Amino acid sequence: MQKPINIQNKKARHEYEILDTYIAGIKLTGTEIKSIRESKARITESFCEFNDKGELFVVNMFIEEYSHGSFYNHASKGARKLLLNKNELKKLKKEVQNVGLTIIPLKLFITDKGWAKLKIALCKGKKLYDKRQVLKDREQKRSLDRLKKNYK
Repeated sequence: MQKPINIQNKKARHEYEILDTYIAGIKLTGTEIKSIRESKARITESFCEFNDKGELFVVNMFIEEYSHGSFYNHASKGARKLLLNKNELKKLKKEVQNVGLTIIPLKLFITDKGWAKLKIALCKGKKLYDKRQVLKDREQKRSLDRLKKNYK
């Protein structure tokens, strides 16, 4: 039995306010999927953008070269096509162009059927004071939980 592949972008929840999430398939080559199954991929610096034809690509996603691949090996960084419905693509493109939001990958995983999927999110960037407020709220919640625990 294979261990579950779950590659996350933990920085995204700190840097961005997540508005909406989607699950997209990824168009990969053979050596890319083999490297992902070995958990040798990173999505921390990656983002998504549309090309001229209206197709969505994930850019700057790092997938390490496959160790047993020969001249068929893939480039470690590059644009990889995301597979979504036309309606979802139209909606995302409209939101990105009109409102100025960004699309950030949150999680890379493999389904039970063996397909690689990418959980992407429509995000709005946080300001520095928003980040401080979130940290302050989290600390207050922790201290309240401590007091409740000691009170009982």
